Amino acid sequence: MNFVMKQALGGATKDMGKMLGGEEEKDPDAAKKEEERQEALRQQEEERKAKYAKMEAERENLRQGIRDKYGIKKKEEKEAEAAAAMEQASEGSLTRPKKAVPTGCGDEEEEESIVDTVMKFIPAPLMDMFNKK
Repeated sequence: MNFVMKQALGGATKDMGKMLGGEEEKDPDAAKKEEERQEALRQQEEERKAKYAKMEAERENLRQGIRDKYGIKKKEEKEAEAAAAMEQASEGSLTRPKKAVPTGCGDEEEEESIVDTVMKFIPAPLMDMFNKK
């Protein structure tokens, strides 16, 4: 392209050169600039995270002051206390210990006596049916 044409196109000379089949102009410092740009972005991100972490710490400090003032507990503290209370309740009972098998259950002698008691009140024709077995 000639000088007049470049001036007329202004800043679009690079794009026009590409469109007309010309080669891209390579910037020798492009890799270095990109690396610096990436580093700047990382630094900005770290600064932003530090800023928000500091703000959140201040908020939590304020929240804790309110909790202390009004005697409010955090949700985690409430859950921990409830779990501890459940464990403590399961360790011992205030009532007397229960027996594994209540008296009267599983005793064969008593079962036979119950059957005998019932047989006393059954009419004779039904009793004959039980005795035929």
